[in-house]
Amino acid sequence: MNRLAALSALTALCAFAAEAPAGQGRPAAAPRFDGNRAYEHVRRLVAIGPRPAGSEGIARARAYIADQIGSLGLRGVEHAFDAQTPAGRVRMANISVVIPGARPERLIVGGHYDTKRFGQFRFVGANDGGSSAAFLLELARALKDRRGPLTIELVLFDGEEAVVDWTGTDHTYGSREYVANARRDGSLAQIRAMVLVDMIGDRNLRIRREQFSTRWLTDLIWASAGRLGHSDVFTAESMAVEDDHLPFLEAGIPAVDLIDLEYAAWHTEADSIEQISAGSLQIVGDVLLDALPAVEARLMGR
Repeated sequence: MNRLAALSALTALCAFAAEAPAGQGRPAAAPRFDGNRAYEHVRRLVAIGPRPAGSEGIARARAYIADQIGSLGLRGVEHAFDAQTPAGRVRMANISVVIPGARPERLIVGGHYDTKRFGQFRFVGANDGGSSAAFLLELARALKDRRGPLTIELVLFDGEEAVVDWTGTDHTYGSREYVANARRDGSLAQIRAMVLVDMIGDRNLRIRREQFSTRWLTDLIWASAGRLGHSDVFTAESMAVEDDHLPFLEAGIPAVDLIDLEYAAWHTEADSIEQISAGSLQIVGDVLLDALPAVEARLMGR
């Protein structure tokens, strides 16, 4: 082949590779998380105002979440249920988004989208409720075209916050309902692991190892954080936190909670958009996506 013919062939090959769909001549691009997009979701949710379970605000938040999921070409499924609370029966709804994998067994990434109800001040929950919901919306965008070895289910839980006080069963209504429903319909055995994100958007992010969380799952995520240079955020210190991961652990499912409770604005009216950093959201997104293949490999027994 002469030089001109070789150059023409090479040009045609490059054009084919550029145009070929993933899996037909070129590998799929690695998913990328965009902290600025996640920040914008927080801003839009905060603009709605307070979003406690059973309120008009959370209904508006659900509509926003559904609209954003639909715009990605994904399908969000609401599971509504009545929760018996110290303040009476409250209608709540979890939202699920499934990203199919090669196998039906699934890895859940979850977080809550409700905010705590306060009568004495206006609580908009930018970090506590806003950051986890926004993170999951951006994660849906990042993962929507990925076909991994396992199905990934993103779940936005309602009713994480106590309606009155965090005592007895006045908390984690959505995650407890999710696990109970999985027991009823027989799908619990398909859940291989659960990763929870909660309060991961504040400017001075510092996530300790959560003591109830499954050790190997925690280790894999912290290893990714160290590899990416974020050991100052994902610290070696530990603390125990009661959160939406506990119903999964109690059901025998490996689970980890990524949460920063060293947050001075927690459950105060200062938990506003000014406390949120796109950079913090970016760090958690990068770390989780980096850890995902190792988590999947462990769950697949490799």
